[in-house]
Amino acid sequence: MSGDCNIGLIGLAVMGQNLVLNLLDHDNKVAVYNRTQTVTRQFVDDADHPNLTGTDTLKDFVQALAQPRKIILMVKAGGPVDAVIDELKPLLDDGDILIDGGNSLFTDSQRRSDALTPQGIHFVGCGISGGQDGARFGPSMMPGGDASAWPALKSILQGISAKTDAGEPCCEWMGDGGSGHFVKMVHNGIEYGDMQMIAEIYHLLQAAGRDNEAIAQLFETWNGGRLASYLVEITAEVLRIKDDDGTDWVDNIWDKAGQKGTGKWTAIQALELGVPGSVCTEAVYARALSSRWDERQQAADVYQPKPQFGDYAELEADAEAALYAAKLIAYAQGFSLLSEAAREYGWRLNMTNIAQVWKAGCIIRAKALDPIQSVFEQQPELDNLILSDFFKTELTGCESALRRLLGNAIAGGIPVPALTNALAYFDGVRSARLPANLIQGQRNFFGAHEYERLPK
Repeated sequence: MSGDCNIGLIGLAVMGQNLVLNLLDHDNKVAVYNRTQTVTRQFVDDADHPNLTGTDTLKDFVQALAQPRKIILMVKAGGPVDAVIDELKPLLDDGDILIDGGNSLFTDSQRRSDALTPQGIHFVGCGISGGQDGARFGPSMMPGGDASAWPALKSILQGISAKTDAGEPCCEWMGDGGSGHFVKMVHNGIEYGDMQMIAEIYHLLQAAGRDNEAIAQLFETWNGGRLASYLVEITAEVLRIKDDDGTDWVDNIWDKAGQKGTGKWTAIQALELGVPGSVCTEAVYARALSSRWDERQQAADVYQPKPQFGDYAELEADAEAALYAAKLIAYAQGFSLLSEAAREYGWRLNMTNIAQVWKAGCIIRAKALDPIQSVFEQQPELDNLILSDFFKTELTGCESALRRLLGNAIAGGIPVPALTNALAYFDGVRSARLPANLIQGQRNFFGAHEYERLPK
């Protein structure tokens, strides 16, 4: 038995509800299910849409869908996804499609795809970025898994996705297995780095005596140039929000940054694949350090630091150039990790498509992705963006500003871990010779480890 809904969604938290409304806006007939029936009924009543069908049981939900059934899961990552899949399996038929739209670990998506394919169920792990507004009006979507599902999903998912200025959909097929969620994980790793570097620039400008409005004005100005991006744009807005008592809202926020784990996953994958991911990794560590608030207060009492960062003529220009250079380096590290993962896991990742998918709808959307996409169009097999002519021109032009800003920050005792590691990576990756020969000599001396001699 089947119904006439061409797609269904399970999980009516904010992201799920907004995706449903987006699907309805694009002429889809949608069936919905939530384990709490009152949530389903309230949502259906509020939406009041003729193409929306609410269901009270999974059996009713499955029967409301046209075959092959296409089901989006918007439930908490981990065990809850497996639990819903286990409940659904007896109700599904060969050729039905399950799409996990949550923030799942890519290895979980790989495992689910491997397990469901022999049972005739097509599994797709789809990374979705853009938050609740993106879900409602057009997210960036990164589907991967069983490729035979893509023809049935393509028009639906591309229809609801964000679009670039050129009208390209920010939704393309990523590859097999867990590739979709891997790409989303790397997106989040870049996001971690970008946010941390913006925070470090904010910290330096504060130390130089700028108030929140002056800093907001700078970010607003920068958003009109090469730094144009969602995160730079919202930084200006966040700095201008007033609390109920008229004070600046940001000044009343406890300086303990939270995290859900995707940045950590990216750092772990960079380590396991042997790819430098220092910007993301330092951003993860910076959040961890910020959360150790009591310890920081104790250390501040012990050492009584007196950070000094004086204003200087080139400060604002240096801050803009430094942030731009470091942002490019964060992208370079992210795409380098994607390239290595493609080799290691046997995925055929299309870097041009990934750059396109990230150009709108997602948290890391930025003007810089336009030239990055162009680089990959011209050099699709490029392993590291650092090697491109575009990066050479841009980084060479910003290098002095980045060094000057960081030199002043370090001398003044202002912590800038992500920016510093961006520069360290840049210096390291372009060094024809590094002191690793001494490390190999030490390892061989105390442990009889093998080493290679330089070719003559």
